[in-house]
Amino acid sequence: MAKSTCDCCGDRVAISGGAGDFWDFGDLEKASSGGLTLELRDDTEFFLCFDCIEALPENPTSEDVAEVRESRTT
Repeated sequence: MAKSTCDCCGDRVAISGGAGDFWDFGDLEKASSGGLTLELRDDTEFFLCFDCIEALPENPTSEDVAEVRESRTT
């Protein structure tokens, strides 16, 4: 399973999908992803872990992501 860095908090999280997951299909915990790539309403795109996604308001913008980043890194 591949990993990517959350654009908000910097944590490394698993990304599901791809050929590497084909052999792990029996282990559902391994098959789940730890985040998503979000395209926001201001046409910006970020890969965020689920904890950072939960901290965003509805209809977030890149400014909201910056606010969450600031709160998670201080």
